[in-house]
Amino acid sequence: MEILILLIVVIVAALVFEYINGFHDAANAIATVVSTKVLTPRRAVMYGASLEFVGALLGTHVATTVGKGIVATECVTQVVILSALLGAISWNLFTWYKGLPSSSSHALIGGLIGAAVVHSSGFGSVNAEKVYQKVLIPMVTSPVLGIGFGFIFMVILMHMFFKANPERVNKHFRKLQLFSSGLMALSHGSNDAQKTMGIMALALYSSGYMKDFHIPLWVIMLCAITMASGTMSGGWKIIRTMGSKVIKLKPIHGFAAETSAATIILTASHMGIPLSTTHVISTSIMGVGASQRLSAVKWGVVSNIVTAWVLTIPACMVLAGLSYFIISNANMMILLGLVAVIVAIVIISFILKSMNKETVALPQDIAQPEEIVK
Repeated sequence: MEILILLIVVIVAALVFEYINGFHDAANAIATVVSTKVLTPRRAVMYGASLEFVGALLGTHVATTVGKGIVATECVTQVVILSALLGAISWNLFTWYKGLPSSSSHALIGGLIGAAVVHSSGFGSVNAEKVYQKVLIPMVTSPVLGIGFGFIFMVILMHMFFKANPERVNKHFRKLQLFSSGLMALSHGSNDAQKTMGIMALALYSSGYMKDFHIPLWVIMLCAITMASGTMSGGWKIIRTMGSKVIKLKPIHGFAAETSAATIILTASHMGIPLSTTHVISTSIMGVGASQRLSAVKWGVVSNIVTAWVLTIPACMVLAGLSYFIISNANMMILLGLVAVIVAIVIISFILKSMNKETVALPQDIAQPEEIVK
């Protein structure tokens, strides 16, 4: 009975993480299309959420990598998984409050590693080769690819439309950005939603309720619906950072950044690489801005974002390790109370943020005055 209760608690925590991931990373899919005024914020989140849902149904390669590729499955318990989720949730809420687009993927992976290390009293439970190949290398290469693809694609577009009428160019790219933002939402769902699927499948497997590791259909559907719901909630502080504080975006810039990022993310999803979609879209926007001139990128904001990126995995390892220490030394009633308090804090903080006047005014702050390509 106790195992079943703990499993339910883990699944609820996983869904809370997925929901937070949805509104925390909503900026990945809709920031550019809102900042360029191609869609209103309300329509953008509805559009993004529907395609996030579809993207989450496209495969399970990433879910399998997260579920059995990061740490040895025999070293994973329900407490390890719960601790990983609590560490990731804490970090996501902190960066969301600060308006920093950090990586939910790296938060979850860092949490899983940290909790497993404390549980096994060492790094023997960590699949170092897989972490190196599937996490560390992509963590370094994906921002480079994002900047490179964004820069090159934007240069190509500028040469193609150098002599075109700026107003006509903007008009056409406003329509094209509907396609690129949809592709970005689809790619985000195909990669990010799968990470929680992997965690939930790992919880079912480690608890003995699933004999062979696989991703059940009900887990796929539940994660897809939860992420789409989170995206519909927005995440206006991060959307404002992504959509206007890094560079001022025009439709052609948004199209170039989104298309470049979506291409990289969809390729990674097909290869089963749990990529940071936040890193890719952020650096694609930077690359697009740098193609105009280096001063077009607000490097002070960029430095804050990069700092959050660097700290995400070690911070979540520490947070998850502390969570494991506390939970493993507490009885079931204290554990349930702790989880209930955390869930209540998440819900209350979200409601208060939604009621905050500054948050209500954000859609107007996000949308830049219409400018033409010069």
